[in-house]
Amino acid sequence: MIIKDVDKIEEFVAGDGTWIKELLSPKNDPVFTSYSIALAKIDPGRKSIPHKLQFSSEVYIIIKGIGIIHIEEEAREVKPGNIIYIPKRSLQFIENSGMEELIFYCIVDPPWKQEDEVVIV
Repeated sequence: MIIKDVDKIEEFVAGDGTWIKELLSPKNDPVFTSYSIALAKIDPGRKSIPHKLQFSSEVYIIIKGIGIIHIEEEAREVKPGNIIYIPKRSLQFIENSGMEELIFYCIVDPPWKQEDEVVIV
């Protein structure tokens, strides 16, 4: 059994500029899953840098705040309770359009690896 306290997990900035806490990942934990789960945060008025995951698809689950998700040429508003599927190799970014932190879970399959992320500058 693995139980973690999210408040004790170290936060880092991912290549896309998003604050991330890796909650569960085969590279960090003694698990054999085909996915990884992270908690992401974007401050008000900020957005992630456009990027693609070459080999992984993602699911975002919005839990706090409001924003706009951009996937390829499409942009949609998102709010708590929304679930967003992002196909692999899709150009994507998310922006915080609200007055509080935008917080969401990221489920990545196969598990997120830094070398899989291509940041478009």
